[in-house]
Amino acid sequence: MTRNLARWDRIARLALGALLIVLAATGTIGAWGFIGAILVGTAFVNFCPIYRIFGLRTCKDC
Repeated sequence: MTRNLARWDRIARLALGALLIVLAATGTIGAWGFIGAILVGTAFVNFCPIYRIFGLRTCKDC
C-alpha cells in the first residue's frame, strides 16, 4: 500500500471518525455512526482504498 493521504486529510478523517464513533456510542445518531471506524482506520494506515480506485492523492510528496 502506497500512502495517498496528506497530513490535513488524516487529521480531518481522525477527527470526524472519532466524533461519529462517540455520537454513535452515546446513541445520538444511531449505529450507522460506527462507520467512523473506517475513517479512523484509514487515517492510521495513511491509505484510502477509494482514493486508489479513482486515482486520487491528497499528498504531494507520495
